[in-house]
Amino acid sequence: MFHVCLRITNNQHSAEDILQDAFILAFKNLHQLKDSAQFGGWLKRIVVNECIRQIKQNWTWQDWEEVRTQISDEEEVEWWKTVNIEMVYEQIKALPDGCKQIFNLYVFEDYSHKEIAALLYISESTSKSQYHRARQLLKEKITQQMAIHG
Repeated sequence: MFHVCLRITNNQHSAEDILQDAFILAFKNLHQLKDSAQFGGWLKRIVVNECIRQIKQNWTWQDWEEVRTQISDEEEVEWWKTVNIEMVYEQIKALPDGCKQIFNLYVFEDYSHKEIAALLYISESTSKSQYHRARQLLKEKITQQMAIHG
């Protein structure tokens, strides 16, 4: 759960604080959990929601022009075959906050754009455009890094 917080906040101190608050919230609401087998998913949802709740006040959304260029499946497969995963993680951390949060929620936490939009009080198209912008920025940055480092 700490890594979930860290991925969303990109700050160890904030992640620790948010995780502690999420666990307190979970223990206070433990009586609401009907099936103990669901505990992991239930706790993760609380952790993600607490991350979003606490950092949402610091987010600023920039209006991005709709990204209409779609990468074909073949290009994407080839693209990921040549990438060092540590480089990807570092470049994800460097994304602008709005793009980074939506990218992490969509890719790592498996939220749909509709769910992200509801959580963040944004439109579904904003979620999609921020996600596509994050992918575009990642590809540009990683391509630059690969050109520099061979």
